[in-house]
Amino acid sequence: MLTTKEKTSVIEKFRVHDTDTGSPDVQIAVLSEEIGRLADHLKKHPKDNHSRRGLLKMVAQRKRLLSYLSREDEERYGKVIKKLGLKK
Repeated sequence: MLTTKEKTSVIEKFRVHDTDTGSPDVQIAVLSEEIGRLADHLKKHPKDNHSRRGLLKMVAQRKRLLSYLSREDEERYGKVIKKLGLKK
């Protein structure tokens, strides 16, 4: 889990406007941060299948948000992918 301070800093980097907390850009960024942390956890604890299921659900949610963003606004999609270092 991200602390409130860490989540706030991620939101500030990816928000579209000043009061933005729920745009696809922000949701993708927060999910990516949580996915990274959970992946590190699973490297240390490979038999933690409950956490693995949560990780797979987060990855699927991020994929849905990315496909939505690519359909709606190709330019923002490209910026988010580039900032997070996802895909190629």
